Amino acid sequence: MRRSVLPVLAALMVVTAAPASAATSSTVKWVSCPEDVVAGAAPHQPACGTVQVPLDYSKPDGTQIELMISKLASPNPGKRRGVLLLNPGGPGGSGMTLSTLLMTKGLPGGVTDGYDLIGMDTRGVGHSTPMSCGFPADGPYYANIPPYAVDDAAVGKQAKIAKGVADLCAKNDPDGRLRHLTTANTARDLDRIRAALGEEKASYLGYSYGTALGAAYASMFPERADRVVLDSNIGDTFLDHDGMRRYALGTEQAFPDFAKWAAARHDAYGLGRTPEEVRRTYFEIAGRLDKNPVDGADGGMFRLITFGGLFGETAYARTAQAWQSMLRPGPAAPPKATGVSPADNSLTVFLSVTCNDIEWPEDVGTYRRAVAEDRERYPLYGAAAANITPCAYWSHEPAEPPVAINDDGPRNVLIVQNRRDAPTPLRGGQMLREKFEDRSRLLTVDGGGHGVYVLGGNPCALNVTTKYLAEGVMPARDEFCGK
Repeated sequence: MRRSVLPVLAALMVVTAAPASAATSSTVKWVSCPEDVVAGAAPHQPACGTVQVPLDYSKPDGTQIELMISKLASPNPGKRRGVLLLNPGGPGGSGMTLSTLLMTKGLPGGVTDGYDLIGMDTRGVGHSTPMSCGFPADGPYYANIPPYAVDDAAVGKQAKIAKGVADLCAKNDPDGRLRHLTTANTARDLDRIRAALGEEKASYLGYSYGTALGAAYASMFPERADRVVLDSNIGDTFLDHDGMRRYALGTEQAFPDFAKWAAARHDAYGLGRTPEEVRRTYFEIAGRLDKNPVDGADGGMFRLITFGGLFGETAYARTAQAWQSMLRPGPAAPPKATGVSPADNSLTVFLSVTCNDIEWPEDVGTYRRAVAEDRERYPLYGAAAANITPCAYWSHEPAEPPVAINDDGPRNVLIVQNRRDAPTPLRGGQMLREKFEDRSRLLTVDGGGHGVYVLGGNPCALNVTTKYLAEGVMPARDEFCGK
C-alpha cells in the first residue's frame, strides 16, 4: 500500500514582538507565483510576494527568514473591506492555493468582493524559508500520528523510534532553527504580514490547526484582528497529548457515518450489510493485519488509512476500496523509496511546532497507561492517538508559555464545528467557546467530516458564516445548523 501522510501566550509573554506599526501602503512586491503554485491555483491566477520576519522575535534585528504569501485580489475594489488571511491547518500544510480551492468550491461573492484573499506558507514551510529534519523516505516515521499499539510492548518499541526521530531532528538542526517554529511566532508573523500589506486590521479564516493559530492571533493582537472564523477546532492554541487523544474520540463519533454509507453499498464493496457488520469488519481486518501484514500494510497502516478516510464523504469510496484490497492478497509491494521523504518538510514543521508549543510527558509509563485506557475506551483508534511521539524526547524546551486565550476583546470570533469530525471532534469547538467566553459564538453543525465553511456543503452554515465575514453580522447567541 502507498503510505498516506495526514496532512492539527500567556497573559504576560516571556518573549514579546516589537509592535508593528500600522502601515499606510503595501510594501509587498507582487510577482508571478512559482510554477507549482500556478498549477495548483488554476484556473485562477494569484500573485505572490515575500515578507521578511525575524527568526527569533526576541532578537528582531537578528537573522531574518522569508515568508511567501499569495494574493487573490478582490474583483470589486469598491466593495473591498480589507484582507482575509487564510490557513489550511497542519501545522506544516501549505496555504498558497487555499484561496483558489475555496473559490473552486464556491466561496460566495460577498466574501470575494470584500477581501483580498491571502494564502501563505507559514514559517518553515515550502516556499517560505524551509526547515528540515531530513526524514528518510524509507524511515519508520511517516505520519504525524503514532501507529496503533497492539499491546504494551508496542509502546516501548515506538518509544525507541520516537527517540530516534527526535535525535535525527536535533542532529540536522545544528543552528537551533527548529526551536523557533511555534504557534506564537507564527501569530507574530501574521501581524507582520498584515503590516506589510498596509492594513490596520486583518480578518482571518483558519481550518483545523489553523484554528489554534487564529485563536493565538486573536488573543495576542485583539486590536488588530478584525473578523475571525475558526473552523474545525482543536480546542486551544496548541496541540498537546490530550488534544491528540481526542482524535480517538472523533474517530468513534465519525465512524458511524462511514459505516452507514458502506452498509448501503454492501453489494459493491462487501464490507457488511449493516453499520454494525461494517464495524466488525474493521476489527477483523485490523486483527488479521496485526498478525499477517499484506503488501506492506499492517494493522496500524490500515487504521491510519481509515482514520484519514473519515475526513469527509468524498473519501469514503477510496477508503472502501482500501478495505477491499486488504481483505484479499494483492500484487507485490513496490520497492521502498530511498532518499529524503517528500513529506520531510511538512513532518518537520508539524513536529517542531507541536513539540515546541508546550511541555509533553517524558515518562514512557504515561503513554503506556494512556494507550491501555484508550484502547478500551475508544477501541477503533485509541491505542494510536494515545501512543508516544517524538515530543517526549524533543531536544528543546518551550521558549515561552503557550498562548493563553484572551477573552478580553471585541466579540469577533465565530467558532464553526461539525458534530462528527475525526481529528477535531465537537469537544474542541466547545472548549474554545468556553475559553473565549463572550468574545465568541459557536455554530454547531449536524454534519460529518473535517471542514465546514464552503468545504462541508451545509447551507445554513454557509449562510451564517458568510453573513459574518461579508456583513459583520455575528450571531446573537450560539446557533445550531441541522442537516
